[in-house]
Order: sequence, then C-alpha cells, then structure tokens
Amino acid sequence: MIHEDIAEFAAAVPPMTALAGLDFGDKTIGVAVSDTFRGVASPLETIRRKKFGLDAEALLAILAKRNISGIVLGLPRNMDGSEGPRCQKTRAFARNLSKLTDIPMTFWDERLSTVAAERALLEADTSRRRRAEVIDHVAASYILQGALDRLAHLGRTD
Repeated sequence: MIHEDIAEFAAAVPPMTALAGLDFGDKTIGVAVSDTFRGVASPLETIRRKKFGLDAEALLAILAKRNISGIVLGLPRNMDGSEGPRCQKTRAFARNLSKLTDIPMTFWDERLSTVAAERALLEADTSRRRRAEVIDHVAASYILQGALDRLAHLGRTD
C-alpha cells in the first residue's frame, strides 16, 4: 500500500525492521537500506533498468533477502515544489510495484539528494568513473536518511 503521509507509513511498518530507500531514474534504480533500529541508511547497490517486470523482480529479490518492511521512494519534485513528469513516472512505478507486494511504501522529497551525494563523493576524492557507478545508491541513502530522521522525530514524545 502507498502512504502519502509519512506518519501513516510509520504506523504501517512493523517496529525493529529495516527499510529501503529508492532513487528511481530512467536508467537505474539506486537502492539503500537501513539498519533495524532505523538510525542509519547505507548505500547498497544500483539496479540497471531493463523493463518493469525484470526491474521489479530484481528489486523484490533484494527486499526479500534483506527482510525489508517498508520502501521510501525519492520523489523528484521541481525546485518550486511542483510535480512534473519525473514525479509521475515515480508514482506510476510505485503503483505498479504495489500490485506485486504488500510492503508499505511512501515518498520522500528528493530535491538535491543527488547533488548532496555528488558533493560527498567529491569530498571523498572518488574518481569520476567510480562516482558514476555509485551515485544512484548513494543518492538513495540520502533519500532514506532524510526519511529515517523524520521517522525518528515522529517517535519522540518531547
């Protein structure tokens, strides 16, 4: 099921389970995962897109292997906050994926996540070739970390 509200998503996922973050693009899907405490997002891998069925099969295999209980998809809003064609593609992917799995899904505003990932990789003196190989799953970790931080804030009682 797709939850537009992150608080509803938080209520739908079991506690002490890992989440996955996805950076969905035209050519690749970056995948990141959290620990079961949902404190840290770690880049995992990049899936080279072929067609939906094969992409979904590869992604669902990763999610099953890691016992993922929830998916956070980066929503590539325009800088003014509006949604364009890239958001529509991401939402369509989520709708199609939700027909194949019961794993709860939500969206997270991914504006500038790729920029932040690129900056971090540059600061780590990563070669251009290596940056191209890892940028998508590093961006996915930025998306997931933003959502994890928000989820942690929702859980506070102060």
